[in-house]
Order: sequence, then structure tokens, then C-alpha cells
Amino acid sequence: MRTTLAAGFLGLWSCANGAAPPPEPFGACPSPAQLAWHDLEFYGFIHFTTNTFTDREWGQGDESPSLFNPSQLDARQWADVASRAGMRGLILTAKHHDGFCLWPSKLTTHTVAASPYKGGKGDVVGELAAACREKGLKYGLYLSPWDRNHAEYGRPAYVQYYRDQWRELIAGYGPLFEAWFDGANGGDGYYGGTRATRRIDRTTYYGWPETTAMLEQLNPGIIMFSDAGPGCRWVGNESGYSDETSWQTINLEGMYPGVSHDHLARGDKGGTHWVGVEVDVSIRPGWFWHEVENSKVKSPEKLVEIYYESVGRGANLLLNVPPDRRGLIHEADVESLMGMRRILDATFERDVLMGHWATSSAVRGGDARFEAKQAVDGDSRSYWSTDDGVTTGELSVVLPSPAVVDVVRVREAIELGQRVEAFAVDASVDGQWKEVARGTTIGPRRILRFDPVKADAMRLRVTGSMACPAIAEFAAFKRP
Repeated sequence: MRTTLAAGFLGLWSCANGAAPPPEPFGACPSPAQLAWHDLEFYGFIHFTTNTFTDREWGQGDESPSLFNPSQLDARQWADVASRAGMRGLILTAKHHDGFCLWPSKLTTHTVAASPYKGGKGDVVGELAAACREKGLKYGLYLSPWDRNHAEYGRPAYVQYYRDQWRELIAGYGPLFEAWFDGANGGDGYYGGTRATRRIDRTTYYGWPETTAMLEQLNPGIIMFSDAGPGCRWVGNESGYSDETSWQTINLEGMYPGVSHDHLARGDKGGTHWVGVEVDVSIRPGWFWHEVENSKVKSPEKLVEIYYESVGRGANLLLNVPPDRRGLIHEADVESLMGMRRILDATFERDVLMGHWATSSAVRGGDARFEAKQAVDGDSRSYWSTDDGVTTGELSVVLPSPAVVDVVRVREAIELGQRVEAFAVDASVDGQWKEVARGTTIGPRRILRFDPVKADAMRLRVTGSMACPAIAEFAAFKRP
């Protein structure tokens, strides 16, 4: 009894002196590796293989390695374009469905070593890995589970081969930030020189639990992408958008890579696992370069729209930019990417709320560590929060002089879990509050656009949350 009373007294003394414990993590939370992955926000996809030279999207597996012969391949150009576009990493198709390997694998002869490229001495995987390191970019690989060239596909021996390929890649080119598993599995091909159709049980064939455990052991912290994660998940479309309501948590029971699921973008409120959303989309109609599509590259304005509908809805954006037959990112793609970058840089150059006077309806334990100012200090790891059980609240920021704004960005402290399920944003115009935006989930980030207003103050209202809110950022901007 004495210990209990003493503990209670110390707790009251602690709160009275402005020291409150931080909120307990709520529900499924991201791992440190997933937190770092969310911070990347935007990175690139490089689709490149024999398809580039056959003008196909999917190879059959019977393509001769002699077809692969880029005349000016420059992985440094790819990395430079990515860096200037604001990407923070690149993921390369080390092997697409056709089974052709862009590295000189010792496990098969169907590789770049059998091609004319650099007289059989080329190594595209290695060249891009080096270029990414040089530019300070993260590096990941896409290794298609389906292999339309391998004789043993559909049989147990192929699963061992697939795992050995990953071992070879990580040992030779790791560590990787992301491993990408495609959902296309099984069908017709040229399996070891025999045209056939092979079907698999997508839920059991690859032994995914064993495969992903092996990858984690070989490359601790690697983020594994598929329809079912476990590190991040497909958004469910290839059009460049996520759902306006997007829970980074999802119930994984009964989910498998390559098996269709109808709630990938929305996720599950209070889901059992944290599996972040990744939006994959190509800058062109196809995933591989085709000359006929040079005039169909997405415009800078379309890419900006994709940014708001992916990154702006809490997802990470994986934008495919395929090299041409020279082995270079085409000029049309580069021009569009740089145009997008100029628009985004001009928009997010200045946060008009940062560092200004902020107040809130409540402060957790009266502790300065959880005051409203923590949401406008430019530090994504500090946050405003309320007491346990207080699941609504307001945060207001007064501007020293009126400013025109038409974009807001809000972030939760997701290391504590995803909590908010409804919020609204108001602008004070001539001293009168006016609602300018509203949303449901926030998570890693939510970016909302609205008609320009000249505001003397901005207010965030959390109108629904599963636990006390923890808001890491409230920022406002003006589009050019």
C-alpha cells in the first residue's frame, strides 16, 4: 500500500511539474526500417531488359540474350536524373518475367554475360548499384518470382533457384532498401526450351514465409513489397493514386503475394500489421520504353497530380522511368520530370506556419514537450499531443502578417501508430474562421489543396481519433 501511494504521489508531482509520459504506442506500429522507408516518400523504378529491344511489355522467355545491346548505357545518367527529380532511391528490374538476368549470375546462362553488351562483361545491376551509391540514393531490386525461361519453374527446384538468386544479389550488390515481388505468376512460357503452360498455387508454391525470413536474415531491415507485404503493400492499381482514406495497417491473415485483394489502398482501421502503401505507376503508358510512346510521356502537371494523390495521401510513390535502347533515360522523360520538380519545389519551398505562435485546446500533462509549437518546429519527430482519452482537439497558428495559402500538409507521429480518422482545416480570413479542407486519415502525411485564401491564422481540428492524437506537422504553402 505504501509503495502504491508513493507511486501515485510521484505521478501527481511529475504532472504538476510539467513532465508527462509520452503516449503509449497504439495498435500496430512501423518498425525502424519502415519508418525510414516512409521518410523516402518518392523513388524511381527502372524497367529494362530484352523487352526494351523487342518492343514488348512481357517477354516469353525465349528471347536470345544477343538482343540485349544498349549502345550508350549510362547508369550514372539514370541516377543523376533521379536525384535531380527529387527521388531518393531506384529499384531495378534485375529479372523480369522473361527470366533474363541483368547481372552475370552463376546460376544460369540466360544473363547479360551471354549478350553483346560490353562484350559479355557488362553488369547492369552492379553499374546501377555503384551509380546510386555515388549519388547517395537508396538501391532496391525487382526479381520476378515468375520465370518463363527456367526449366524447373512450377516445380520445387525452382523455388530453391529463386532463393539462391536473392542470395547472390544481396551478397553481390546489397544491402538493399527494398525487394520487389511482382504478382504475375504462372502461365505459358518457354520453360527450358519447352513451350508449355504451368500453373502454381500462389498461396503455397514459393513458401513465402520461408523466403521472406531468409531475405530478412540476409539483409536486415529490407522492405519487402507485394500484395501482402510484409514490409509495404501494393496500392491495388497502376494509375498513380491511393485512397483518400488510407490506413497503413491491414489484416494480413489470408493474404498472399499475387492473390487479388480489394482493400489494399484503404487498408484496415486498427489492422493487425503495419504494411505501408506503395503506389507504382509509369511515366509512360507502358512499363518498358517504346518509341511510339515518346509523345505520350506524362506531363509535369500530370506527375504533380499523381504526387498529390499518392504521397499526399500517405503512400510512397514509385515512379517508373524506363531507359531507351541507347540505355539512357529519354529526353522527353527527363523534361517532364524536371518540370514536375520545379512545380513541387516552388510549392513547398516555404512553410508559412513554421516557427510561428501556436496554441492548442489541450496539452498532454501540461508538458512543453507536447505543446502545439512542436507541430510547427520543422522536426518530424516532435509532436503535439493531448491526454489519454482526449481524442479531439484544435491546434491554431497565428501568422505575423496575412499570407496567401492553398496547400496544407499534416503528419502524425506514426512511430506511435496511426490514430486520426477525421480532421478539418480552417483559415482565419479577416478574423473569421472558414473551413478550407477536411479529410479522414493522416498517417505518414496528408497533403490537401484548396482555393487560395489570405489567412491571418490557420487551425487544425482533429474531430475523430482512435487514441489521443499525436501531430508531428501542421504546415501551409502556396502553389506557384
